[in-house]
Amino acid sequence: MRVGVLTGGGDCPGLNAVIRAIVRKGVPEYGFSFLGFRDGWRGPLEALTKPLDIPAVRGILPRGGTILGSSRTNPFAIEDGVQRIRRTLQNLGVDALIAIGGEDTLGVATKLHEAGVNIVGVPKTIDNDLAGTDYTFGFDTAVNIAVDAIDRLHTTAESHHRALIVEVMGRHAGWIALHAGMAGGASAILIPEVRFDIDQVCKWVESRFQLEYAPIIVVAEGAIPKEGEAVLHSSAKDAFGHVRLGGIGDWLAHQIEERTGQEARTTVLGHVQRGGTPSARDRWLATRFGLHAIDAIAEGKWGQMIALRGADIVTVPLSEATQQIKVVDPALYAEAEVFFG
Repeated sequence: MRVGVLTGGGDCPGLNAVIRAIVRKGVPEYGFSFLGFRDGWRGPLEALTKPLDIPAVRGILPRGGTILGSSRTNPFAIEDGVQRIRRTLQNLGVDALIAIGGEDTLGVATKLHEAGVNIVGVPKTIDNDLAGTDYTFGFDTAVNIAVDAIDRLHTTAESHHRALIVEVMGRHAGWIALHAGMAGGASAILIPEVRFDIDQVCKWVESRFQLEYAPIIVVAEGAIPKEGEAVLHSSAKDAFGHVRLGGIGDWLAHQIEERTGQEARTTVLGHVQRGGTPSARDRWLATRFGLHAIDAIAEGKWGQMIALRGADIVTVPLSEATQQIKVVDPALYAEAEVFFG
């Protein structure tokens, strides 16, 4: 059997670990051959390929990013996109496809499965917002990077008696903000799931200064004030209909300075969160996902996604994983609120 592999959407620590595990198990145990498709769904659309064999995956375990490249190409936004992919797979003799990606990439995979393509999905997103799996690889690395930044910012905030806002990724779900904020001892955590009251945020800031501590506020990029809308970097939409978020941290700093008279600064972590070397946990989880993905191919489990449930790796329908976003439970956020102010 010849198996195609692609990585779509934003890059993520651990992608190369998945690719490595797929090939390292698929070649000797099942006798499969592999073909990498470059730059996400653009690869099968335009027949952009890269050979994948055991020598090609040596040494990539600790590398961030993806050796296959990525993009936010949406075949369903392109005329005859599905037919072009089917022709490419047929012309190259590809019998099945492994798609590694998040909500958008696996949403395409779900539709392609319904169109008759033999496909298995592997969940990837630093936001940890994919339903059907307890955790996605890349999330642990992103949280650790954010916590390291928060730890460093505490000392400079206290030295200059400033409020510091740390803006992290999280369009619809505040998992990174919640985990990093709690682990980093934030004075407040603002997430997309719960609209925040700017007056209350300012009270927390003033309370912190009264205790002679400099406040650190962690805010997800998709957090929204009660009286207002999401702050956009650009209203232009990508191929999947997403606008570009960004700027909530600067907006918050301006409001805090204006309302409290205290100096405030913003640090936007941005792409730093998903770049560089994956953590040990993400390498472990990504490797397990890759091993089980090739098993699913061998067993013909088309239309399934690999998932972590407790300590077990299982398969769940792609349709289940892409139906809705996995958001922060209000009870978890309530636990964090104990430390606000």
